Amino acid sequence: MVRAINRKLLRDLYALKGQVAAISVVVGSGIMVLILAATILDSVSLSRDRFYHTHNFAHIFSNLTRAPEIVFQRLEEIPNIAALETRIQAQVRLAVPDFEEPVRGKILSLPDGEQPLVNRLYLRLGDLPEPGKPGQVVISEPLAEAHALKPGDELEAIIRGRLETLTITGVALSPEFIYQLGHGDLIPDYERYGILWMNRRELAAAYDMEGAFNSVVLTLQAGANQEMIKDALDEILGPYGSVGAFSREDQISHRFLQDELDQLRVMAIILPAIFLGVAAFLLNVLINRIINTQRQQIAVLKAFGYANSEIGLHYGFFAGLIVIIGSILGVLFGLWAAGGLVGLYAEYFRFPELSFRLQPEIVTLAVAIALTAAMLGVFKAVAGAVRSPPAEAMRPPMPERFSRGWFDLPFWNRILDQPSRIILRNLSRRRFKSLMSVLGIALSGALLLLGSYQFGSVNHMLDTQYRLVQKMDIHLVFTDIVPERAGTELLVLPGVHFAEAYRSVPVRIIHERIDYRTSIMGMEKDPALRGILDQNHAPVSLPPEGLVLTGYLAEYLGASPGDLLQVEILEGHRMTLTMELAGVVYEPIGVGAYMERRALNRIMREGPAISGAWLLTDQTRHHELFQRLWESPAIAGIGIIPRAEANIRQYIEDTVLIFMGVLLIMAGSIAFAVIYNNARIAFSERERELATLRVLGFTRVEIAWILIGEIFIITLAAIPLGWLLGTGFAYAVNQAISTDLFRLPFVLDREVFAFSAAGVLVATLLSVGLISRRLRRLNMVLALKTE
Repeated sequence: MVRAINRKLLRDLYALKGQVAAISVVVGSGIMVLILAATILDSVSLSRDRFYHTHNFAHIFSNLTRAPEIVFQRLEEIPNIAALETRIQAQVRLAVPDFEEPVRGKILSLPDGEQPLVNRLYLRLGDLPEPGKPGQVVISEPLAEAHALKPGDELEAIIRGRLETLTITGVALSPEFIYQLGHGDLIPDYERYGILWMNRRELAAAYDMEGAFNSVVLTLQAGANQEMIKDALDEILGPYGSVGAFSREDQISHRFLQDELDQLRVMAIILPAIFLGVAAFLLNVLINRIINTQRQQIAVLKAFGYANSEIGLHYGFFAGLIVIIGSILGVLFGLWAAGGLVGLYAEYFRFPELSFRLQPEIVTLAVAIALTAAMLGVFKAVAGAVRSPPAEAMRPPMPERFSRGWFDLPFWNRILDQPSRIILRNLSRRRFKSLMSVLGIALSGALLLLGSYQFGSVNHMLDTQYRLVQKMDIHLVFTDIVPERAGTELLVLPGVHFAEAYRSVPVRIIHERIDYRTSIMGMEKDPALRGILDQNHAPVSLPPEGLVLTGYLAEYLGASPGDLLQVEILEGHRMTLTMELAGVVYEPIGVGAYMERRALNRIMREGPAISGAWLLTDQTRHHELFQRLWESPAIAGIGIIPRAEANIRQYIEDTVLIFMGVLLIMAGSIAFAVIYNNARIAFSERERELATLRVLGFTRVEIAWILIGEIFIITLAAIPLGWLLGTGFAYAVNQAISTDLFRLPFVLDREVFAFSAAGVLVATLLSVGLISRRLRRLNMVLALKTE
């Protein structure tokens, strides 16, 4: 008896192979997204934690102007510190052989000839600089790879205004620079920014820091109170120009990495939930309709002694096998896609080794979630089937009772032919089935909209940032605060058409016990090269007094225009001021605070001073311009904005858009699976009816139109609902992945809606093509024998 019911299960799977394959694709897509996101999340998290642990990554950092080494003894007295180290760090400009554009860098000190206690280096090639050997450095691996540098090669650097020749002794990675970013950058530019390490004695002599330091890093003992230790550091280092101690969570490399992991975590939850929810819905529809067509088979099984539990398990196994088929597909394709994406992540997040593994618990979790969704989808239908007594189930279903409806009015007889009126009557009399079909197709259209929306949204974000906000070509950072006239002097440089100066001051902004570290950017009232925009992307003038915040920062602080903010200045004369929030502006990338530059100069108790400038230039004369800038010791860094835009577009294409492209392909396959499943079930339910109409004299074209026309009407009704659901899905994902670093604008262009509709219509046409083949092969004799 068990073998017989198992053979029935296999026959049912074969008879419904098209629908089984379609639903398996939906299940597999959900599991693929879960495996993809969870595997990458596990791989990056594992590699990060291992690197942090083995190379003693700091818990707290503090940068300052200059402190005598004797202060180290006071720092050691702070309790609950595991390892403490002072060091020297400075900005440096490099000249790399066979590369014309300027290269920026940061140079840090090493204990002479030894590994540091905190933030130890992973030496990929070569050795540490030898004690007493001048001009030796270790360079970061990304810089070495970008320029094909190796131990023994030389490069030139401007160190404190002097041109020095440096010899590379080693190539290394550091847990402090897993995500290697230059000042003001959002995406690593390995060709134009690098990290160097030099023996402390030599670096101290170059920067006049003998017996002094300007950076502190430390690790904590278990259970240490970070806030108390940061306060103690600030109290000791404050008189020496400290800008405030900050924890690992605010360290730029860790922060970017953590934000990426948070977004992967969101993807691993939201997208599989959507896909598996659609799969549960489809399984519910399929099992319901199978049970309705197998009422007499269920009665015969009961009459032959099968228990309700065995029949329930039979249909449960049917759904379970679909899930297992989909799970196998999802795991295989998920691992294939994850392997490719892990390689992309390794390009931007530099670990000694990026571990890639498939954890059995992730696969178990994915399959368990899919099975749970499937069982929830079929539970009601199976429960109803096993409760029916055999005698009742042996009887055919009661004929449906219909009354004269709106589509039976004489008006419709004059404008519609008989097959079209049959379509409309069928839809109006089976409203619930029609609504479920519309909902299923709408969900597939919603997934297509979700996948395509990110492409337009990303382009909109970058166009806003680099056409309306950052309109300059070159960004200069000065080594120190300089008089305002230095900005005017830039106009004499070759190829410079326009120059605009700014003053940047590091601050901590506090509102109702919520604080955020950022910088106040002092600019002209109506800046020409650095746009300040309102919510409608219109330019905003800076007020003569008061602070202007980006919308994300104001929302994070819970502040509105007119509120008073506590602003702690972290540069020069450290002080805390009370300032009014004068306005809110909107930018898609980063957060910040803005003031009129002269107002910022006043609160800093200084004359007209600037710390950097933006240039609008003739790009054909960049070679001459860079040569002149290279000669100036007052320039600490040179940022090339078009290159930064190209880098960020490449990064998003390599990560976000590839992930969304995979999602889009899966959404398209799901759209076809949903619509084909719907069309196949409709054909199965109405096969006898269509055969009867053929006997009554209807042509093949007319009966084909009855079925195909119904499919097209349901599809057209589903498209607007799909737009509505897709908008909701897109908004949920948009809010979930928004951070203070990136905020995709919630923009849905007409092309997005058109793509969603076109995808559904193409899937419908393909499904209609497959159903048309079945209609042509319709065996009227067999169909009419069906009870």
